[in-house]
Amino acid sequence: MTEEERFKITSNDYIDFMVAYNQNMRVFDRYPNASIHIMNDRNAVVYLPVAQLTGRSISQYGYSLLPSCYGLNSQKSIEASGIQRLRRLPNFNLRGQGVLVGIIDTGIEYTNPVFRNKDGTSRIAAIWDQTIDSENYPLPFFYGTQYLKENINQALASANPLEVVPSVDTNGHGTMLAGIAAGSEVSESNFSGIVPEAELIIVKLKQAKSVLRDFFIIPQDADCYQENDIMWAVQYIIDTSRQLQRPVAICIGLGTSQGAHDGRDFLSSLINIVADFPGVVITVAGGNEGNAARHFYSEINSSIGYSSVELNIGDNEPGFTMELWGTAPNTYSVDILTPTGEYIPRISESLRVNREISFVFERTKISVDYQMVETLTGDQIILMRFREPTAGIWNFKVYTRGDLQGIFNIWLPVSGFVSDNTYFIQPDPYTTITSPGNSTAPITVTAYSPDNNTLYRRAGKGYSRTNEIKPEIAAPGVNIQAPTLQQGFTNITGTSAAAAHTAGVTAMILEWAIVRGNYPGVDSVEIKKFLIRGAQRNPRLVYPNRDWGYGILDIYNVYNILRPSLQISNIRKK
Repeated sequence: MTEEERFKITSNDYIDFMVAYNQNMRVFDRYPNASIHIMNDRNAVVYLPVAQLTGRSISQYGYSLLPSCYGLNSQKSIEASGIQRLRRLPNFNLRGQGVLVGIIDTGIEYTNPVFRNKDGTSRIAAIWDQTIDSENYPLPFFYGTQYLKENINQALASANPLEVVPSVDTNGHGTMLAGIAAGSEVSESNFSGIVPEAELIIVKLKQAKSVLRDFFIIPQDADCYQENDIMWAVQYIIDTSRQLQRPVAICIGLGTSQGAHDGRDFLSSLINIVADFPGVVITVAGGNEGNAARHFYSEINSSIGYSSVELNIGDNEPGFTMELWGTAPNTYSVDILTPTGEYIPRISESLRVNREISFVFERTKISVDYQMVETLTGDQIILMRFREPTAGIWNFKVYTRGDLQGIFNIWLPVSGFVSDNTYFIQPDPYTTITSPGNSTAPITVTAYSPDNNTLYRRAGKGYSRTNEIKPEIAAPGVNIQAPTLQQGFTNITGTSAAAAHTAGVTAMILEWAIVRGNYPGVDSVEIKKFLIRGAQRNPRLVYPNRDWGYGILDIYNVYNILRPSLQISNIRKK
């Protein structure tokens, strides 16, 4: 990537393809005349003219090369997780000193007092705003604008801060997550973030390109973010924390129902790697798709040879995608019956299939792609893209061929990308954790209400498609107090809030472990084990389970369980 080529990163005249090149530069020979943007030793992004994205692109290049599209998932909570109880102990008044909290989201309202020190200076170490194009982009990212603490303090000291640092959060979601995790104490409003003395690294994501939205039929007004931009954000936070030589707790409050739900997509693979770095903890929201009726699961009865799927499509649905993932080594194929009775016979499986379907009496058009061996998983995907679908109940038969039982999952897009009136008639609420929540190393969080200890009804449920135990922890995520863009406070609900709460708790552990020198080198997996050991568990339930993971977050109990080991360690030090 050169200075002259960097406009392609944000231009809608170019499409982004994600490539796992693994330091083999010959891989790029497949993309002549592409601009190549190396991300790390494993991954790169190539930019091609938009004309090269056609209906046959998946057959030509494969499904996984197109970035998935991610949407937003959203004092009482402090008490529920044992934080105040722990702070009352002199040696455990952990408030985030020396620790960074990274938020990858919609940006931050940086002038809000909850993100300032008592002297009025900022507690934000850096902002990378991907939406503002300037010459002050961070290297090697080549786009957006970076604002460091000195820039932000200069803005705060000026009469018009936005003239100095014009980064704004127009949505409010990122501001709320940053406040939950690391907002300063505001005693008159009875508000405090989990680590009110930590510093923040903020990445404001740019919206997905319109060409990618068009391909996946995502509304142009929906908040939608590209997988590769989120990956760059992770890289930026890691790089910045290393420059500052501080541990970092990263919160990702975004999710998608695209992909295999098995932790092998590009973003999940990246955060699996970086979550294993010493001094790095990654917390991911489990998503809010649990009761949305947008997941279907079936084990095909071998004596029948197929399973029937009924899908209700709502009125005025402009279009959407539907992904069927079939478990190898069997192969899968479908037929289609519309609400008006038009029938598309079984589309036979092949190594790669691309078919455009039109109907005689309906305006509906469906693009069907089969990829028998999907690159990242080895399983089969059938991607169906519906445009102007007829409202009513559609019927599909899913057939399997092979000597093992056929098992398949189907997912519709997340909320905001498809109408709430489009859903499966017989849905399965499980395996609805959104990605990257299915990745192995990070801590995946579901949401519960601390008022009555009930699970948030919309929370995504595990496990992953390959039975990885997800979520691991339940954290407060119902009616959680958070700062607003108007510098007041409101209550929000969702697994994003629970993930931000948990990210703050992991920052407490990083302060104790690394800043105070009690456990140097701790990483995501080790901190996850601490949280699992200390979790509150209902004696009437069996753990782990697909709803609650290993139980409710309790940081006080983490240290209570560790106390014998800590006492022995202190004796040895003496």
